Amino acid sequence: MADLLREIGTVGTDPARGGYSRPGYSDAELTLREWFVDHAGRRGLDVDADRNGIVWAWWNPTGGPLHDAVVTGSHLDSVPGGGAFDGPLGVASALVAVDRLQAAGVRPARPLGLAVFPEEEGSRFGVACLGSRLLTGDIAPERAAALADPDGVTFAEAAARHGLDPRHLGRDRAALDRIGLFVELHVEQGRGLIDLDRPVAVATSILGHGRWRLTVTGQGNHAGTTLMGDRRDPLVAAAAMVTTVRDIAAAVPDARATVGRLQPVPGGTNVIASAVHLWLDARHPDDAVTADVVAAVHDRARSIAAAEGCAVQLVEESRSPTVHLDRALRDRLSGILPDAPLLATGAGHDAGVLSAHVPAGMLFVRNPTGVSHAPAEHVEDADAESGADALAAVLLDLLTAST
Repeated sequence: MADLLREIGTVGTDPARGGYSRPGYSDAELTLREWFVDHAGRRGLDVDADRNGIVWAWWNPTGGPLHDAVVTGSHLDSVPGGGAFDGPLGVASALVAVDRLQAAGVRPARPLGLAVFPEEEGSRFGVACLGSRLLTGDIAPERAAALADPDGVTFAEAAARHGLDPRHLGRDRAALDRIGLFVELHVEQGRGLIDLDRPVAVATSILGHGRWRLTVTGQGNHAGTTLMGDRRDPLVAAAAMVTTVRDIAAAVPDARATVGRLQPVPGGTNVIASAVHLWLDARHPDDAVTADVVAAVHDRARSIAAAEGCAVQLVEESRSPTVHLDRALRDRLSGILPDAPLLATGAGHDAGVLSAHVPAGMLFVRNPTGVSHAPAEHVEDADAESGADALAAVLLDLLTAST
C-alpha cells in the first residue's frame, strides 16, 4: 500500500493551500486515472470507461457476462487543499486486494469490478458524487451538463474535451445492472476509530447532507468615495450570515452547518462588492431537521440582508438524505471482520448514492489525526495494510461464497 500510494505522492500537490488539489477532469485527476488504468492492466484487468466518465476495471476469469458483479472502488479527485488519502486510499486498496486474491490463486465465480468515480467531491462543478448520480439517474443529465466551474467551463465542455459525448450523459441501466453489490473502502474522516482503538470499521449509515448557495446582492461602488452611511454592502451582510449559520446549527443537537466558500463580486480590494455568493453545507441525521436548519438560516439571512439594504436568494445545489447502508450486507461484512466495530459517518460517499439502487456497504480505515479535507489527514502504513487485508477478505467471501 505504501509503495503504491507513494507513486502518486507528488500528483496535484498545492503549494499555496498545502495538501492536494485534484479537481475533476484536471490534469492531476487525469494523471491519477492513467495511474489506475496502468495498474489495472498490469493485473490483467479489462478496463473501460462508461458514458458518464466512470472508469471500470474487470477481473472476470470465467469469461461470463458482466452481471451480478462484486464492485469496489472510490474516487481520485479531491477538495481544494485536501489530504492524500481521501479517495486514493480506496482505489489503491482495491488494487492491492486484487494482488492478495491473485497471489492466493483465487478464481472468482462471479466478476469483480473496480470503479473510479469522477467528481465525487464536487469541488469543481458544485455537485458531490456527480459520476454516481449520473449513473443512477439521481441528477438530470441536462442539469449536470450545464454545471459550471469557477472559470465558466461547463461540465458538458469538460466532459467533451476528454472523450465523453454530453448527449449521452445520464442514467445507465446496463452499467448499473452489472453491479450485484458495492463495497467502498475509505479513510475515516473523524475520530471514531481513534476512540475505539481499531484500524478498520464497518459502516452503518451516512449522515444526510446538502449544499445551498446564498447570493447576497447590494450596490457595487467605490471604496474611497462612498460614505459608510450610504453603502449597501453585501459582504457586510454575508459576514453576519456566516456567524448566524454557526449559531443556528450550534443550537440544534447533532446538526452541522458550515460556510466553507465565499465569493465576492467583483472581488477588488478597493471595491464595494455588488454581490456575494456563499455556500452552505448543512447536515443532520434527521432530514427534516436539516431542512429546518436551512429554513432558519434563510429566514435570518433575509433579515440581515434587509438591515444592510441588500437582498438574498437561496438556491439548493444538491441534497442527499440520510442513508442506512444495506443491513444484510453490513451484517455479512461484520461476520467476515468480527473485530471491526460498527461506525456511522458524517461524510458523503458514492456508496451512499448507489445504496438506493444496489446493496452497498463501506469499510473505514483509521485516520490517526482525526482530520480530513485538510493536509493533516493521514493513515499509518500498518493501518493501510490492515484495510487492504480487510477488503481482500471481504471480496474473497463475496466472490466465492453463495449469495
